[in-house]
Amino acid sequence: MDLDLRQVRYAVTLADELHFGRAADRLTIAQQTLSAQIRTLERRLGVPLFTRDRRHVALTPAGETFAERGRRLLADAERLVDEITHTRTPLRIDVVAEGLPSTLLIPHLRSQAPDMPFEVLQSHGMSAALPRLRTGDLDLAFGRPFGLGRPLGAALATMPVGLDPIGVIVPTDHPLAERDEIPLAALADHPLLIHAADESAEWHDWADQAVAAFGLKVATRVRGQGRTSALAAVQALRHPAFGRTSAHLPEGLTARPLTDPVPLYPWHAVWNTTTPHPAVNQALELIHTYARTHHWHRPPSTNWWLPEPDRDSLRAVN
Repeated sequence: MDLDLRQVRYAVTLADELHFGRAADRLTIAQQTLSAQIRTLERRLGVPLFTRDRRHVALTPAGETFAERGRRLLADAERLVDEITHTRTPLRIDVVAEGLPSTLLIPHLRSQAPDMPFEVLQSHGMSAALPRLRTGDLDLAFGRPFGLGRPLGAALATMPVGLDPIGVIVPTDHPLAERDEIPLAALADHPLLIHAADESAEWHDWADQAVAAFGLKVATRVRGQGRTSALAAVQALRHPAFGRTSAHLPEGLTARPLTDPVPLYPWHAVWNTTTPHPAVNQALELIHTYARTHHWHRPPSTNWWLPEPDRDSLRAVN
């Protein structure tokens, strides 16, 4: 019998996840489609690859063999295409801006796939990246796929990568700097500086939803690109601002975690399924493994908050 490489990929992905919902999300297909394709493959093989009930999915001995050999088959198929076409077009990756977790993926891809050529760009937001993704001028981008004013469109697929805890950046002599942790409700007494690039509608939306959800006030809104610009605005205007707490800060500024609840900023990998680069699947696999290994996808054990569209997306994945 002839093997359908698409079905092999489906089975290998399900073997990696052992969860139909997560596997379907990675493959950007409906869960029902994945289930039907696995059943078709098993009928053609005449042997079950998986055992499943309402709560568990497990590999059979035949499934373990199929998954191991299937991974090799898929890798060989990709190498064959590269060798025959003699094309080494760089994979164009948009990491949004400096200082974000997405930038950490670049050295990981370089170390794990040294033969994969790629270019790194910074769009400063999904609004700028989307047109290039739709035309095929960009292969892979990162960001929050909500709050953009319109749906992504059927051609674009997403894969959840991380949940980033958001804290507050303040001058070192600000009253909030006296606390080790700041309950989110305490920000209501300190109007915020909201800093965002015009290209980052999704960050605008996230900040506005946080402000509305917790009765916060906005002192001023500043347009600008990048972390350096945001920190300079906090230094100049002396208002607290949402931001990541783990990155290095210049003298005169400090970061404090927000608690009760911890606000989370979700980000996804986004790519075009109609014009995929030959290396997109390999890059996505490496990104997924890195994110899982470093627990980027895991919300904190304490109380946390996401805007409702992001929370619904998280429920769908888990």
